[in-house]
Amino acid sequence: MIEYTNKTVLVTGAASGIGEATAVALGNRGARVLCADIDAEGVADTVSKVGNGAQAIVCDLGDSTAAGKLVDQAYEMSGHLDLVFSNAGIGHRSSLAKEPFDETDAMSALFEINFFAGPKIAQAYARHLEKDGRRGRFMVTASENSLSVPQAVRAGKMVFYGATKHALLVAMEWLRIEQEKANLLDLHVLMPGAVYTPLVARNLPDPSMAPAELELISSEQCAEIALKGMDLDLFYIPTQAHLLDDMQPRIQDVEASLKALGIEKIY
Repeated sequence: MIEYTNKTVLVTGAASGIGEATAVALGNRGARVLCADIDAEGVADTVSKVGNGAQAIVCDLGDSTAAGKLVDQAYEMSGHLDLVFSNAGIGHRSSLAKEPFDETDAMSALFEINFFAGPKIAQAYARHLEKDGRRGRFMVTASENSLSVPQAVRAGKMVFYGATKHALLVAMEWLRIEQEKANLLDLHVLMPGAVYTPLVARNLPDPSMAPAELELISSEQCAEIALKGMDLDLFYIPTQAHLLDDMQPRIQDVEASLKALGIEKIY
């Protein structure tokens, strides 16, 4: 188990859901948690739950300059970050055929928060680590949608949400390759399936009514899996077993296409 006593961590999207639950879990392990969110009231409430010297940072990661500034501010407050959990995210439901691309604000915010914030935070964090000659740990919240179009949510119209999360996963996979040489960051990608967050609760007031195929879990269960994954030094941290099943149709289709095209391994 990773020891967090007297260590400082930064958690974005900490006002509710996975971010709040993870901040509380890290606080229970003895960490001093810097809780960041656009929701000032919500993040202040999280700080009160975490205790142990936790502090709130109010920031809007939809601003393209906010990610780097957030890391700089966290360093000014703490002197060093032992873990950064880039968790902030927003939902978006629309049809590809009907998305109003001329209304750019919502789409820009979606990609800025769900995708660009992660790499930007990682870049700023690595810069501080390199300057200080230290090593850090970095985790992002991707999604089951990073891997596939999950069977249980195919009616959800999450085409652009899924695109942001798939992009985030691929960026982290490339960052993993870069870190084999740079050796500054231990990396983790949390890939939750359905988690009972306030966003989900809007459409599902009673979690007991969730379809069984969702394998719905609580934010606290997700946080527990996230920390266990870090303890085990896992890069991919899936939260439900169906994520593997949902990947199979793509794999099978590619295999069938190769066979139909007559393309075989030559080595």
